This record gives sequence, C-alpha cells and structure tokens, in this order.
Amino acid sequence: MATDPICGMFVEEGPDALQLVRGNRTYFFCSTVCLRQFAEPQEELRRLRRKLAVAWPLALVVVALTYVVQPSGAVWISFALAGVVEFYPGWQFFAGTRGALRSRGWNMDVLIAVGTGMAFGYSVLVLVLPGHLPTAYYFDASALIVTLILTGNYLEHLTRESARASLSRLQEVLPATALLVRAGVEREIPLSDLTEGDHVRVRPGGRIPVDGTVVEGTSTANESLLTGESLPAEKRPGNRVIAGSINGEGRLEILTVRVGPDTLLSQVGQLVADAETSRVPLQELANRIAAGFVPFVLAVALAATLAWAALGVGPAVSVLVFVSVVITACPCAFAIATPAAIVVGTGRAAEEGIVFKGKDSLERASRIDLVLTDKTGTLTLGRPVLTDAIPLGTESAKELLGWSAAAERGSEHPLARAVVDAARTRGLPLGDATDVQTLPGVGVRGLVNRVEIAVRHGRDSSVGDSDRDRLAPITKELEARGKAWSIVTRNGAPVGVLAFFDEVRPGTSRAVRALAADGIPVVLVTGDHAAAAQAVARQLGIGEVHSEMTPASKLALIRKYQQEGRKVAFVGDGINDAPALAAADLGIAVGGATAVAQETSGVILLRSDFGGVALALRLGRRTVRKVRGNLTWAIGYNAVLLPVAVGALVPWFGLGIFTILPITGAIAMALSSTSVVLNSLSLRWVRLGPRHEDGDPFGGPRPTPTGA
Repeated sequence: MATDPICGMFVEEGPDALQLVRGNRTYFFCSTVCLRQFAEPQEELRRLRRKLAVAWPLALVVVALTYVVQPSGAVWISFALAGVVEFYPGWQFFAGTRGALRSRGWNMDVLIAVGTGMAFGYSVLVLVLPGHLPTAYYFDASALIVTLILTGNYLEHLTRESARASLSRLQEVLPATALLVRAGVEREIPLSDLTEGDHVRVRPGGRIPVDGTVVEGTSTANESLLTGESLPAEKRPGNRVIAGSINGEGRLEILTVRVGPDTLLSQVGQLVADAETSRVPLQELANRIAAGFVPFVLAVALAATLAWAALGVGPAVSVLVFVSVVITACPCAFAIATPAAIVVGTGRAAEEGIVFKGKDSLERASRIDLVLTDKTGTLTLGRPVLTDAIPLGTESAKELLGWSAAAERGSEHPLARAVVDAARTRGLPLGDATDVQTLPGVGVRGLVNRVEIAVRHGRDSSVGDSDRDRLAPITKELEARGKAWSIVTRNGAPVGVLAFFDEVRPGTSRAVRALAADGIPVVLVTGDHAAAAQAVARQLGIGEVHSEMTPASKLALIRKYQQEGRKVAFVGDGINDAPALAAADLGIAVGGATAVAQETSGVILLRSDFGGVALALRLGRRTVRKVRGNLTWAIGYNAVLLPVAVGALVPWFGLGIFTILPITGAIAMALSSTSVVLNSLSLRWVRLGPRHEDGDPFGGPRPTPTGA
C-alpha cells in the first residue's frame, strides 16, 4: 500500500486511485483535498483562507443565536447559516470521505463528515419533524466543529510549507535552456536535450545548468544555494562545477558529467519527496495503528451510543456521544508523526549543505556513538599552508617571505604555491625574479634584485655540513610538530627556514568539541606519518590516533569497534576511503569527495566543513527524538481523550458535559496534529553554536587578502 504524502494515511494503489506523477515518481492520495494540497499548495492555501473567511463569521453568528440572543426564527436562521458552513467550507470532508471509500481506505475526513453530518442531520430532523424527537439543536456544534478543524488544517498547512521551503526552492533554479558547443559552434537547446559528454558554455552571470568539469576559461561560481559558502569558489580548468550555481565574471566551457535528475541539485531536491513519505522502523507500529484506527473509532462511537441509549439517556444525548467520539479521535497525529519531523530535519540539513541519502540514514545517524575520521582534506585543508618564516640572521620574516615568493612565483610545486599565496594574503609586493631555474625534486633558484635566492625543500636541501648542523635543531623541532620545511639561501648561504602545515580547517575544533559534548568521541585514522597525525590531533584535542593506516587496516579497525558494540561513523573524501565508508554504520563524505566516496556514503556534506559531521549526527538524534515524541503525544492524546468523549467524566459533571464535548473535542483534535508539526518545527533551530576562526600564524587576526 502507498502512503498519502500529506496526511500519511495508507492508500490502496490502483488505476482508480487518486494519483499524481511528479518527476519519475507516482504519489497516491486518500482524497482530492490532499491531492490539491500536494499539487498546488499555494492555491490550496488560498482556498482555505476563502473558506475560513466564510466559516468563522457564520459559525460565530450561529453560536450567538444559540447562547446569547434568540429572536423569532433564530433556529431557522441557524439552520441556514450552519448549512452554508457544512456544505461549502465543510464539503471537502464529504468529498474526502467519498474518495477514501472509493479507494477502499479510511481517513480523517470520514470521522469529521460522519460526526458533523450526524449533528447537523439530527438537528434538521428535529426542526422539520417537531414532536417526533426530543427538541435539541446542534447547528452550533456542526458549524463550529467544521470551522475549528479547517483552522487547524490551515495552521498545519502553514507550518508544512515553512518546513518544506528550504528544500523546495532548490527545484526552481535550473535554467530551461543551455548553450551547447559543438565544433566551435554555439547554439541554445532545451536543457532536457543535453547528454553526458556535451560541452556547454556559460556566460558571465549565467546559471550553470549541469554538473561537470571546467575545460576552458577562468571564473568564480557562487555555490551558496547548495553549499552555504558565502564566498564564490574559484573555477579554472579541471575544477568541478555544480548545476544551479551562478557563474561570475568569466566565461566558462564545461564538460557535462551529470544532467537533469542526475545532478546534485536534483538529488537534493528529491529530498522533498523522500522526506514527505519517509518512515523509520519506529513508525511501523504507528502505521498499523493508523490503518485500523478509523474503523475502530467508529465501532467505539457506535458501541458507546448504544450503551448510553440502553441506559435510557434518550436519542439527543446518544447523538452527542457519537459525535463527541468521532470528532475527538485524531488518527492524523499517528500518520504525520514521522514525516513532520523528517521534513523539518532534512530541510534544516539542506540549509547547512547536508544531504541524507536513503530513508534510514537519519535513524542510523541517531545511533552513532563513535566517529572515525580521515585527516587530509577532511580535518585539514588538504594543501600545505605557510605557518612560519624563521630568519637565521638580521633579515625579517617579511623579507624572507618576499624573496622566496619572488623566486617561486612561477613554480607549480605545492609548497611554492603556499609561499606565493602567503605573500599575497599579507599584501607583500612580489618582486621580479630573473634567470629562474627549477631544480627537479629540490626547489627553485633565481635572481631577485640581482641577488641569488634559492628555496630548497626538506631533506632534498643541499647545504654544507656546518649549515646542516646549525639548522638541525630547527628542522627537527618542525618535524616533531608534523611540519614540512624548506631552506632559503642567499648567495648560497642559508638565511632562513620556511615551515608548512596542512592546516586544520576553520571550525573543525569547534566541531570536535560539539561531538564530545554530545558524548561522541573522535578517532583520527590516517595514512599520514605519526608526527603529522599527532600534531593535528593535539591541535583539535583528539585523544586516539591511528597513523600510517592502509585502506585494509582502516576496515579492520572499524570492524573491531563494531564487534565491541559501537555504532561507528567514518568520515572521508577519497577513493581509498570508500571501503571504510561502506563498512561503517554510517559513511559521511565531505565536500569535494570523489564520486566513489559519495556513492558509498549515507550522508554527503556539500561544504568542506567538519562541522557538518557534528550537525548531521545531532540532527539525526534530534529528529528521531522528535518522531518518538510525536508518537508519544499521539498515543497519549487518544488514550486520554477518547475515554472522556465516551463519558468518563459523567459521574462528576453529569450528562450536561456532552453538550460541550463535541466542540472541545474539535478544538483538541485540530490542535493535536498541529502540535505534532509545531513540535517538529523546533528542529529548525538545531545548531552547533557560534563559529570561531583561527588566528594568523604570523600573529594577530588573519588579514584580508589584498594582492590576489
């Protein structure tokens, strides 16, 4: 059986069932109201406003005519006004009942239509057949019940749309056409006609239509819609681009890798549909309860009515007993317990660039009690950053950095790029070097201001024995701190040492602390050497480190923890991490991860931010906790109020309580499902806390780059 994505009730699949095809998926509905709300949510919201604009004034007039003023003909006026409420705003419940019976299912509309229809119908019989039945009119009850339930529907609709908005907007950003380039000729074609391997051109300011790789051009791309990163990402040949991001000031030519429903944007957008019908195992019992709940309530209402009639209370009170029971019961609270929480949880995750793959990834995230993580590119930036410039004489650190950057300006070596980037970031002028020679595997040498400057990397540095002895204490200390180093010489004599470190990503320390606060320790598992691993671990406060690990040894470590009863998450980004990501209870692939790593993961972080790990696990726990809370509320609500509706309070308040139970039951029922959604909406405020940016290794806050 299918599940209605709006109310969560079970629906028989079949050619006669109400259904809607969206994308590559077919949805089934218990009533036309649910179908309209799913297909045209904004239009349905406007319909509800119009109905409430009619229902509230008329219902209040009927209540006033019943309890405040009773002019001549008041009953007939009440009949007319209540009839309008019952059969204009309230008609959707009768239509929903017809749809439910046609699809051989039961939904909330059945209870509302039967309850309000019986109250209104009995009142009409008393009015048109005077003397044949006890004189009692319930026009006020029927009108007010319809109005209150529609108000609850309206509030629930508003909260659903708020929860779904952050995901739904992802589906609206792709352009309808793309600029296809073949044999140097550019032509505009529908986006649906693109295939993998096509070359597309994106003009400055245009929206990128495909996932792909830049093959020509240099620009930036604003990817904030998907990743949340506020700064545009630099794009040059070889870089990946994401469909839906906005091109900067340069023109790009892109090789299409994924298009249409296969793009990352479409996959994230599909979360809308998945979230609305997702179920965790905890919900299976609720599903079974909800499926049989409506006929159970009707049976209870009929039994209670017959029981009170047998006690001699008369048909008027018996009608009120029946109406009270069917109006008070709320199966929708069971049905939406899971989707309400999951829609909000996945929406909050999408705002932070977190994609949960599969229907059970949220629940798996909720059970994690240990995080194993790779180092390079996960905890760190994945590229060396200059951390120290250590002069050996009277030269300043800025002079040392300036000379080195001038000499290495044209080098593609990672350490050379780190030197040039550091000089530019600090606003240092880059001098011109002449006669520059690349020393393969060693470094570079050139003339800067007619002085020979050479930068030689690490153990490949060729210096004299006396200089090596003088440098040994510095280089050994740097190695002990996990840093790489280069020696700078001036006219052949060492003048300084440059130190490099694969720097920890900003915010990673905060994320590790957040995980620890949630009772989840972090274990560092890396193929890097021990000194580098220990240096990162000390900086982040990670107590357990496993270095020089192969993919096989990472796999063995995960299985060891699992045999000890731990629920393990593994965080990685490379092909070599794929076995560990697949073997862990939950694989988490960070931003920029390889396709293989993403495929084997249950969670994908679109941002290169370890904070997403802590937030994903926290959202998993909170979401499942909300599901449990929603189910507890649904069970408690019905367990407490159904006996009240049957007449449990009559010994204390007398039979007169049945005159108010239908209305109070309608209020309670309307608030019940709305409370479930409002409770779920609190997930929107789940966060880790304020961000903290690291300082500059040269001292003080890191300056804004002025030379790049």
